[in-house]
Amino acid sequence: MGNGAKAAQKRERNAAKAASGPKSQLKVNQQAMNIICQTCRQTFLLTTRPPALEEHAQNKHGKTMAECFPNAGK
Repeated sequence: MGNGAKAAQKRERNAAKAASGPKSQLKVNQQAMNIICQTCRQTFLLTTRPPALEEHAQNKHGKTMAECFPNAGK
């Protein structure tokens, strides 16, 4: 088998790998948006830290985190 045949096989393998297309994280991220502000219904990722939630509650609504996010951290 010459170098030309090896190169053709490699091109075929790479084309098969590329045909599967890019993988998207959008669906997984959308499912992970399960912290919901009870005032404005804005969603936040499950991994959002309490300081960010507290900042949202203070800046947007002038409330405490417990008022806007009663289920956060549970």
